[in-house]
Amino acid sequence: MLQLSENGQYMANRVVMITGGTSGIGKETALGLARLNATVAIVGRDREKTTYVVNEIKAATGNERIIPYICDLASLADVRKLAMDFHSDRSRLDVLFNNAGAINSKRLLSKDGYELTFAVNHLAHFLLTNLLMDLLKESVPSRVIVTTSTAANMGHMHFDDLMLEKNYTGFKAYGQSKLANQLFTFELARQLQKTGVTANCLHPGVARTGFAMNNKGAMKIGYALFSPFLINAKKAAMTPIYLASSPDVRDVTGKYYSKGKEKEPPKEATDLESAARLWEISERLVMKGL
Repeated sequence: MLQLSENGQYMANRVVMITGGTSGIGKETALGLARLNATVAIVGRDREKTTYVVNEIKAATGNERIIPYICDLASLADVRKLAMDFHSDRSRLDVLFNNAGAINSKRLLSKDGYELTFAVNHLAHFLLTNLLMDLLKESVPSRVIVTTSTAANMGHMHFDDLMLEKNYTGFKAYGQSKLANQLFTFELARQLQKTGVTANCLHPGVARTGFAMNNKGAMKIGYALFSPFLINAKKAAMTPIYLASSPDVRDVTGKYYSKGKEKEPPKEATDLESAARLWEISERLVMKGL
């Protein structure tokens, strides 16, 4: 059992940003870290919902240092504005939790013309992390945490067709994006060696949240039918809260966690050539059009 209540003193006045913090695992993580006295920046797409959740967490915890930020991760321009706004408001960032994610049964495009699942789950967080890296380095010891999934075990990087213009399926796109999360995390950890900034990723467990309910048809029905057998979001949030707050993992980096324990990632996630290739392509994609 992870011991989370002991980390309150360690988190006092530390600043955490959580993407996808208005529901599910992100919201429960925000609530848990707010109870540990952290300053929590909650990133959500809808202003009204984000403001409501911020006020809800303040009321539940008595912690007034909960701040809303509005960003549509399907827009790289929005991600840049988020980073700019955060720089204007804050001089430090102790934990960046790249948590927001989506799965789409139909092939959709982001505002920048990229396959939507890849754009939201990977490219947005790749850009956000790099834009906030100066604050993370100024706040060492600091941490980057990325939500991935066991779907990465079945994923593959389709470098010849990253936007999946051919033979698209929702699960194929999701598996690729979650594998990209792991490749990004491990490459980031390598690049940040000896800086005091750590990078780890996690599979929180398959949780009962609103995930996938934006879809129609078989995907939505299947998720709804399977939902009673899933863990609740509060239990799923224990691993990200632990990775964000525990002094025990302050110096741990480049690791993959599942349900609170370090696990072996899939073989493709540890491929150095694939990680470097993905990083180079991601840099090019997020800079396109500037």
